[in-house]
Amino acid sequence: MNSSAPSPETELARFIAALPKTETHLHIEGALPWELLCRANPAKYPSPPASWHPDFRFRSFAHFEGELLGYAGDYFQSPERYHECAKAVFADRLARNIHYVETSFASGCIDFMGLDGRAVCDAIRAAVPAGLEVRIFLGIHHNGWTEKMSPVLESALSWPNLDGIDLHGAEDIPVDPAAPAYFRRARGAGKFTKAHAGEFQGAGFVRFAVEELGAQRIEHGVRAIEDPAVAALLAERRIALDVCPVSNVKLRVVPSAAAHPIRRLMDSGVACTVSTDDPVSFGNTPEDEYLLLARDLGFSKNELARVARTGFEVALAPAEWKNPRIRQIDEIVSQGTLV
Repeated sequence: MNSSAPSPETELARFIAALPKTETHLHIEGALPWELLCRANPAKYPSPPASWHPDFRFRSFAHFEGELLGYAGDYFQSPERYHECAKAVFADRLARNIHYVETSFASGCIDFMGLDGRAVCDAIRAAVPAGLEVRIFLGIHHNGWTEKMSPVLESALSWPNLDGIDLHGAEDIPVDPAAPAYFRRARGAGKFTKAHAGEFQGAGFVRFAVEELGAQRIEHGVRAIEDPAVAALLAERRIALDVCPVSNVKLRVVPSAAAHPIRRLMDSGVACTVSTDDPVSFGNTPEDEYLLLARDLGFSKNELARVARTGFEVALAPAEWKNPRIRQIDEIVSQGTLV
C-alpha cells in the first residue's frame, strides 16, 4: 500500500475544492463573519455560538430567527457595515473557488435599523471584487408591505443595483395580499423573483409561491417532495430549488442528514443547487454542504459535479460566461483524478 496516497476523505475534499461552484442562497446578514461581529462587540461575543456544533439543533424557527436578528441588530447599523461584511464574505467565496453568488438583504433589517435601502444595496454592490459575479436580492417578509415600507418597496423596483426580489420569513404568517401584484411588477421591471417556501410549510406553499407569486426560483423547497404533483410542477416549469442541507438539519426541517430529500427531488427531475443559507448561525461552509451530500447521502463525485453544474445553469448570467465554467466541471469529472 502506498502510504503517500491521499485518504478518501482528503481526495474528496480536494475534488470539492477543485470544482467551480456557486452559492445561490445566501443571506448577507446571516453570512456575517464572526470575527467582524466580535470586533464590533468583543465583550458580548467572545467565542462562536453553541449553534456551530455539528450536533446542535434549534428549537424552532423563532429560536433561530431571534438569535440571528440579535447579531444583525448589533452589527448592521449603517450601509458601511453592509459593505464591510459583503467585502469579507465575497473574498471568502472567491478563495473557495466560488464564481457566482446570489445574496439577499432583509427589508425588515433596514426598516428596524432605519437605513436607506438603496444605499445598502449600493454598498453591497460596491464590495463585489473582480472575478466574482454577484446578484443582489431584497428579501421581504410575508407581512412586510407595511404603510411605512410600501413606498420603499415600490422604489426598490427602480434601484439599478438590485437584481431581484425574494420572499423571506416565517412561512406560517399569511402572505400580504399585495405580494402577488408586487411580484408581477418586479418581473415587469426586470427583477428576478424568488421565494422561500417548502421549509416549514408543506408542498402546498411551494405551489402557492409558483402559481400565485410566480416565483422563478424557490429557496429551500424540500417539502415539495411530499406531493409528487408539486415536484412535477417544478420539474415541468424548470424551477430550481436553492437547497441548504446543513440549515435543514439544524432547523429540524429534516430529522437527519441521511433523511434529506435532495436526491429524491433530483431523481424526480427537479434541479437543485446547494448553499449555506446563514453560516453565522450554522457554522457551515459551502464545502460542508457538498461533504454532507457525499458522506450522508452517498453522492458520487459525478453527482456532486451535477449539483455544481446546476448552480451555473440557473445563474443569472450570460451563456458565454457560464459555459466555460460548466466545461471546466465536466473536464474535472472526465479526468477522474485531480492534477
